[in-house]
Amino acid sequence: MIVRDFNEIIKTDNARVVSDSQWTSVRMLLADDGMGFSFHITFLDEGSEHTFEYKNHFESVYCIKGKGAITDLATGKTHEIVPGVMYALNEHDRHTLRADEELVMACVFNPPVTGTEVHREDGSYAQAEEVA
Repeated sequence: MIVRDFNEIIKTDNARVVSDSQWTSVRMLLADDGMGFSFHITFLDEGSEHTFEYKNHFESVYCIKGKGAITDLATGKTHEIVPGVMYALNEHDRHTLRADEELVMACVFNPPVTGTEVHREDGSYAQAEEVA
């Protein structure tokens, strides 16, 4: 059994807390935990906008707090993001995520991230073997 306390991770485990200028990801489960997925709590700063395309990963995201929108760049369709809304990037969808208020999101990645990934210029994460 794996038990981790978010509050302890953010105080003591800098390897599991990854930040950019407008977001922070607290990576509670990683590839080396052997679960087949990784689990993160991610904070997106109010007023920020992010374009991502996870070419090597599937992601599912559940909004815990805040307000924003996600736009599917292939279709142009925009969906409101509020607490209780989940989206899944089941086709490696290129998308733009906008935070009208600070967004707090629970995220699952498959395959799991190793913990060292940061977004590349195209908005994707490298494959695990590229990160190692």
